Amino acid sequence: MIFNSFAYLLFLPVVFILYWFFTKKSLKLQNVLLLLSSYLFYATWNWKFLFLLIFSTLLDYFTGLKMAGSKTRQNKRFWFWLSILVNLGFLGIFKYYNFFITSFSEALGRFGVQAHLSTLQIILPVGISFYTFHGLSYVIDIYKNRIEPEKNFLDYAVFVCFFPLLVAGPIERATHLLPQIKTKRTFSYAQAVDGLRQILWGLFMKIVVADNCAIVVNEVFKNQGAYNGPSLIIGAVLFAFQIYGDFAGYSNIALGSAKLFGIDLLKNFAFPYFSRDIAEFWRRWHISLSSWFKDYLYIPLGGSKGGKWMQVRNTLIIFVVSGFWHGANWTFIIWGLLNALYIMPLVIFSLNRKNTNTVAEGRLLPNFTEFCQIIFTFAITVIAWVFFRAGTVADAFDYVRRIFSINNFGWPQTDSKPFIFIAALVIVEWFQRNKHHGLQIDGLKNIVVRWSIYAVLILIILIFGGNSDSFIYFQF
Repeated sequence: MIFNSFAYLLFLPVVFILYWFFTKKSLKLQNVLLLLSSYLFYATWNWKFLFLLIFSTLLDYFTGLKMAGSKTRQNKRFWFWLSILVNLGFLGIFKYYNFFITSFSEALGRFGVQAHLSTLQIILPVGISFYTFHGLSYVIDIYKNRIEPEKNFLDYAVFVCFFPLLVAGPIERATHLLPQIKTKRTFSYAQAVDGLRQILWGLFMKIVVADNCAIVVNEVFKNQGAYNGPSLIIGAVLFAFQIYGDFAGYSNIALGSAKLFGIDLLKNFAFPYFSRDIAEFWRRWHISLSSWFKDYLYIPLGGSKGGKWMQVRNTLIIFVVSGFWHGANWTFIIWGLLNALYIMPLVIFSLNRKNTNTVAEGRLLPNFTEFCQIIFTFAITVIAWVFFRAGTVADAFDYVRRIFSINNFGWPQTDSKPFIFIAALVIVEWFQRNKHHGLQIDGLKNIVVRWSIYAVLILIILIFGGNSDSFIYFQF
């Protein structure tokens, strides 16, 4: 079941009605409903992997209790590493085993050794990278004495499995989400309306922007040798908006869906393509993952306390790990290395915290310097996205080479229709860049104008929606 499906269109209101009209008097019943609904939501993908999700939930729940009850540091450390190793073991087997085996075989082949190593014929459980990181943060926080373990299994299970965030985030923290799950929730009309608006905006980003971009992107990347440089540039730019519309669209639908049940999830995107440097971009893109790596990898490694060399080393590590988290392919690792390379001058010269405010704050348009900074940051991000999208490293380098080849210029050969929808997206989000999402219009009091906006968006989605593709980040 995906957010842009007819099944979800039926699923969400049914759960909403049951939640507020039949279980609202009992917090326990509400949480039972949320957990069962989340299991149903996940089982529609592959019911067999539901048992893996439940096992992972039980593992972290019980190891959390065991750590809190440990009399010795050694015993506490045992339960901590048991959870860490089992969680990462499952992630390694399902997501990375074939990558390591294939890479090892290829490395031996370069030395003339022919190794016939078997790979596993398994599929990647949807959402495993996300719910594993939920559990890891919980276990680490208990081990570091930042939080007490949750004794109520039902509440903890909802924290891990809550269906809006289950398969593609945002990656939540126990300190933020668990208190909301444990507290009686009352219906807020304003929150629910804002949730519906955010869902509508997310559907526009996914179905209209991302899916229309995908048509051109898939064709260009599949047959990159047949296209000239300008067409390849268009393909790369469209992929930048495809992945943004796809993932930010998913996050908007997730956050909006959660609001319908009185729950606020962590913000995951903050209009990243208006960033003035790459450091600002990474504070605005996939915020929950970036902050996770900062808190659970960068700071434990020493952060920036050990001087400039340690800061550079730790920055490099988190970008490589981030690339590897996204997928078992060298293309993702190089994508991470490229972003590390981009940010290094800012880190070395202590400029990575220069742009922390909203661009052109208090002004209608950016000044010339800001505009150039936005264009440059977007351009280098697009180049990195080529490696993210390409099937192999060789394909990615060939794609970039063809873009800059002096013999490969010509009139663009691609469909320009997606740029109409991209223009609409950029204009709306520019004027809404101080808000939480593009359709946060609670200050607009004219009911006719508000409903006209809703009607136009719905018509655009119905008329111009592209082929209904699955969300890109489901593969991670």
